[in-house]
Amino acid sequence: MTAAEISRIAGVTRATVSNWRRRHDDFPAPSAGTETSPLYDLPTVQAWLRGRGHTSTASPTEELRTALRLLGPGSGVAARLFPLVAAASRRTPEELAELAALPDDQLTARAEKTAGELPVAVPEAEPFRYGPDDVGVLRALLGCVREAGAQAAVDVLAERELDEGAASGVYQTPEGLALLMARLLPAGTSRVLDPACGSGTLLAAAARQGAQELYGQDSLPVQGRRTAVRLLLAAPEAETAIRVGDSLRADAFPDVTVDAVLCNPPFADRDWGHDELAYDPRWAYGLPPRLESELAWVQHALAHLEPGGHAVMLLPPALAFRSSGRRIRAELIRSGALRAVVSLPARAAYPLHIGLQIWVFQRPEPGGTDRTTVLFVDGEGEQRDGAAGTPSATDTATAGAGTRGGSRPRRSGSSSSAASSASSASASSFDWVGLTERVLGQWAAFTTAPDTYADEPGVARAVPLVDLLDDVVDVTPARHVRATAADIDPAALSRRVHDLHEQLADQVTALAAASASGGWQPSGASAREWRTATVSDLTRGGALTVQRATPSGTRGSKGSAAPTMDRPVLTAQDISAGNPPSTRAVDLNADAAQPVAAGDVLVRALGGGGDAAAMTRVADDQDAGALLGPHIHLLRPDPARLDPWFLAGFLGAEDNIASASTGSSLVHVTPGRLRVPLLPLEEQRRYGEAFRRVYELRAAVRRTADLAADTAATLTTGLTAGVLLPPASLDNGSA
Repeated sequence: MTAAEISRIAGVTRATVSNWRRRHDDFPAPSAGTETSPLYDLPTVQAWLRGRGHTSTASPTEELRTALRLLGPGSGVAARLFPLVAAASRRTPEELAELAALPDDQLTARAEKTAGELPVAVPEAEPFRYGPDDVGVLRALLGCVREAGAQAAVDVLAERELDEGAASGVYQTPEGLALLMARLLPAGTSRVLDPACGSGTLLAAAARQGAQELYGQDSLPVQGRRTAVRLLLAAPEAETAIRVGDSLRADAFPDVTVDAVLCNPPFADRDWGHDELAYDPRWAYGLPPRLESELAWVQHALAHLEPGGHAVMLLPPALAFRSSGRRIRAELIRSGALRAVVSLPARAAYPLHIGLQIWVFQRPEPGGTDRTTVLFVDGEGEQRDGAAGTPSATDTATAGAGTRGGSRPRRSGSSSSAASSASSASASSFDWVGLTERVLGQWAAFTTAPDTYADEPGVARAVPLVDLLDDVVDVTPARHVRATAADIDPAALSRRVHDLHEQLADQVTALAAASASGGWQPSGASAREWRTATVSDLTRGGALTVQRATPSGTRGSKGSAAPTMDRPVLTAQDISAGNPPSTRAVDLNADAAQPVAAGDVLVRALGGGGDAAAMTRVADDQDAGALLGPHIHLLRPDPARLDPWFLAGFLGAEDNIASASTGSSLVHVTPGRLRVPLLPLEEQRRYGEAFRRVYELRAAVRRTADLAADTAATLTTGLTAGVLLPPASLDNGSA
């Protein structure tokens, strides 16, 4: 390990490590590297640190990453550890600690025996053996499972294998999106297939909805192993069959038909097998063009469905209008196989620069009811217009109408470390709960009574098949659902504009009060200097405790609140946006979780460049009782020693976040390395009150900007639709 890695696990600066090397004769000597870039033995360094009272401040996942990295490329140990993760998940934290404390030779033997207890359910995971060189990574793995949960360990192992295999373009389906896709399936769906299963996110979501037979295939062995272990953790009672191979060229389940297919297939794959599969019987709707690999995946999914079965697929928006796929789109529509298309906001999932679409199919039944319409839902427009948290311009236009609630192919399902976390962090910035409820409300109304379905202009519309079968066969939702002038009630829009103006005026007044500049004085001729302590130091001294949500599926957890299914959950996006808890425990599958208390300091575990200002928050009475969501560190200060707003303000400083983080475009924050000035409590409270004012200013700016954007959009809609007239005079500058 490098000196930088020593500083990270010790929670000190690199200069401190250099000082240790000069001042302490017993500091471990380099075991490899060069004079200018020495490398050190991890166990030796850890022993030296323990001897001087320095406990590791690195997160369990970071320690596992470090241990894997020290083994060097080509070790292959990550692939051999998947069965051990699954087996370790069945042990209590006490049993895992006991196992990790065994002598080296006993540890490797027990690890082999523990992993061998599982049935052969992890593709290509055996035979495996653990040797003396694996001891460090075995201990780190057991610690990661004990502290962060088995799924976190699985993700780190997969990240390692993907990095070694140079498997670029592999991204994870966000949890919120996976749950939305799974909930579009009919109730009672039991047998589900994902032919491009990746990390198993979609299959795990199907299991949460009650599926009992899960089939998955992926071309990457690491993804097959990852899915197999994930399903062992998430759905231990389900029957699973995971295979490795190319689903289009070498279908592992050629004779299997299922109730449903969930799939996030590779995009823009030019080498999908066009020539050798030209006469494949799966192409019932036409031979997919060479550049339309997605249409091959669509027909592969339909071929695996029982008559009447559903397929829900995540597809690129160009598939809805490209001329090369027009004939197959027309056949899918004409046969009644295409039931719905839902557009999603950009940045909801990779690729982040485009808004993907969910397509819902249903295999036609011989002699079944003829389908005459296709449902279109513009989730992208709803997310964009409703971002302010107030009725959108689209809602305004339909006042009175009821609401129902690259160069390489892009692979789905999983990711290397930065891509996976970035995907999750980006997707968390969307209101998946609200979007899911709206989409499911439209879908339920459409499927229950398609002939009497009432359109919601600007949001959703059921379009007759004959209107879609033109020369273009464009099934882009925004094209079909946009509101027209005939859909808008002029009087209702005018009332809405008046209400928005009043709200905006009130908010501008609040912003002016929050931005009052009085009282801010210079500290003197130079900046103040103070002694600081790390969060780890403060934790050891009893000034605060660091807590996190209990990992889902962790056995042996004590004291969990029960039941949690109907309790609100505070997410990382709620912290950055200043929103109250926005999610329910049922949406996060939280079997046991850490409740939030007023006065807790919440720190986002993931952040992006320039996002440090929104990394922290102090929980208030509105947050109290909510469960702690994923990717959040909870710091609970002793109020007799630390002021929470003082703590949150200094912890969220950009330099502080940068020094306690790893990564570049996406950073992983290690809370123990964050530093806090050592000040008397009275002085802390002065700083705390100042930080509270800064927080309120930021919140006022956000609310004002949201209201201004909504007002402008509503006015533009009214003027361009011809339902609002310009004021008689704008000489005084009023709108």
